[in-house]
Amino acid sequence: MPKLTKKIYDWFEERYGIADFKDFFAKKTVPVHKHFLWYYFGGITLFLFCVQVVTGILLLFYYKSTVAEAFESVKFIMTKVEFGWLIRSIHAWSANLMIFSAFIHLFSTFFLKSYRQPRELTWMTGVGLLGILMGLGFTGYLLPWNELSFFATKVGTQIAGSVPIVGSYLRTVLRGGEEISDATLTRFFAFHVMVLPIVIAAFLGIHLLMVQLQGMSEPLSVSRDPNKKEMKFFPNFLLRDFLVWLLVFAGLLTLSVFFPWELGKKADPFTATPVGIKPEWYFLWMFQTLKFIPAKILAFDGEVLGILGFGVAGAILLFIPFIDIWSKKEKRNPLFAVIGILAILYILFMTYQAYFGPQR
Repeated sequence: MPKLTKKIYDWFEERYGIADFKDFFAKKTVPVHKHFLWYYFGGITLFLFCVQVVTGILLLFYYKSTVAEAFESVKFIMTKVEFGWLIRSIHAWSANLMIFSAFIHLFSTFFLKSYRQPRELTWMTGVGLLGILMGLGFTGYLLPWNELSFFATKVGTQIAGSVPIVGSYLRTVLRGGEEISDATLTRFFAFHVMVLPIVIAAFLGIHLLMVQLQGMSEPLSVSRDPNKKEMKFFPNFLLRDFLVWLLVFAGLLTLSVFFPWELGKKADPFTATPVGIKPEWYFLWMFQTLKFIPAKILAFDGEVLGILGFGVAGAILLFIPFIDIWSKKEKRNPLFAVIGILAILYILFMTYQAYFGPQR
């Protein structure tokens, strides 16, 4: 057997020079410090995305993307297909946990200032990935064609229609017309299973390549320490990563078994929007902010100003490596850390208000 393994290795080595990759991973190390645990959330997000792909493919065998059949096909999956209810629950729970993990990864990277030179583009691709993942969640939300997803999508696309200049065009592109219809479901299905996964795969490949080439970033205090500790990426860190993935998968299975994702009622486009309809939790803080903004601020539409504010905040987040001039000089400055903490508190407060505050 060892001779056969060596022959296979030599065959690949002769054609592809895999010894170079072997040497690269043999030399690659991971910094070890008190913030070491935050490194795992990037891998957790990647693992949950892989779970999404696998369970999504399994669901595709039975799902039908038409208004007449979408709800019934999901119901069939949950009631007639063996373990179909479990696959759908895993798919739904992993989608939410993936975005939650991506948020943690983004903010931990932000507070550790891992965006500083030379990792500016690594940060920007990571921010882009988070935005696309949220779009993946938004497009997948409508596919069961139940009451909650239908009206939440109606509200979400209506908000998209308030974007200055391109709003009406954007709403038409998303809906495939003026109202939520069969065309909307077809477009969301296409975005969810083809367009966005391809874009994510491209961004993910670039992001992972940059991380591998540049290595994992160290906090300023660690990078200046002459006695800093390191761990070999292969096999030490990689085995720990696999163990974390197993624990995450165990938690995912627990949630899916004991709290299976419900289907709800089939959507009826001709009924009035039910009270308390809300988008997914990761959009709630924006949704609640728009509810608090007055309809008119001076001569301007309040909702438009709110959406412009979200756009400015997103642009600042994307270009933070070039805005935080202190990070380029390897200096400490608490300003951006305070802004990050305030942003988290604001998101948590608005999300709490959306769930438990007075309905407006």
